[in-house]
Amino acid sequence: MPLQSYGVLAGRAVASRREGGADTPHYQIHLQDAQGTDFRVAVNVMSQQSPSELLYLVDDDFTHPILDLLPGDGWTALPAAAGGANLDFIRGNLFDRSAMRLLPPDAAGPDNDLADLLDHYVGQAVADPAARIHAFGERWPTEATVPDKVFGFLPGNGVHDIHMNQGNSGAFRRDDGVWQDGGLLLHFPDRSRFVAVFLAFQSQIWHTDDQTGHALGDEPGQPLGSGDGSVRIVGALVNPAGPAPEAEAVTLLNASPAPVDLTGWRVADRMKRTCPVPGGRLAAGASVRVPLGEGVQLGNGGGTITVLDPAGLKVDGVAYTGSQAAREGWTLVF
Repeated sequence: MPLQSYGVLAGRAVASRREGGADTPHYQIHLQDAQGTDFRVAVNVMSQQSPSELLYLVDDDFTHPILDLLPGDGWTALPAAAGGANLDFIRGNLFDRSAMRLLPPDAAGPDNDLADLLDHYVGQAVADPAARIHAFGERWPTEATVPDKVFGFLPGNGVHDIHMNQGNSGAFRRDDGVWQDGGLLLHFPDRSRFVAVFLAFQSQIWHTDDQTGHALGDEPGQPLGSGDGSVRIVGALVNPAGPAPEAEAVTLLNASPAPVDLTGWRVADRMKRTCPVPGGRLAAGASVRVPLGEGVQLGNGGGTITVLDPAGLKVDGVAYTGSQAAREGWTLVF
């Protein structure tokens, strides 16, 4: 079953602590909301399942339409659905998963482990009174009479599962769900930027059922479908010139050295409405313009575009913001 209390916590970082040991160590962050309520954010830096090292990606100038949807201060519950501020590593087109890298949880020496990486960015947030951290994950029940085991505040209170929460194996399948992935977004207003930190376990699979979040296939790192980078979204006419109805379109490129059969492929918008891609073989190095129809809409305020193969599995995906779509008649290039 999915996480029982998924949402996002927004607050000011006041302290952090590295946690060692072999029992699934965490990187701990002490957050306070505007009312002075204390929270602990427990970030996994090692997996209980082999291999233990986590996959990570840091984008230190993160842009995405969800930034315009982030709720205000404190804890906000987020129902599992598309179109909100929820994170979904597969459906939300937050990043290119091929850019994820491995880091050990804690190693001797500077700047060579996951805790060092978190220290770098969280330390900046602690030092900046204007900075805010948005921590996505599951909130644990408030412990009214039990002080927090790391920072000692009372009542105990916090958020965990700050990582991908689908495509799990074994006992962790119970946590699977869609639109409920964890992550950290660090906002530095004085620098007008967000830093995003995304974490996943090597044992997780990157094609999952759209209803349950359960893995499709059984080989981590070897996903089903055509998501091998051969066909990419390279452009989109989001804001055509002229009155409605607008003739929106998406451009696909076959970057591979071999033809790709596009029969049965579809393009999906942010709300997961789909329309067909023109069928037939797309030659190596060739591109195809896909006119959008059947209710598929690329909103001018920002959105996502996803290409699906005949089995409904993700081939490629991109995201764009409202500012990128503001110029009428221009094709966005990805």
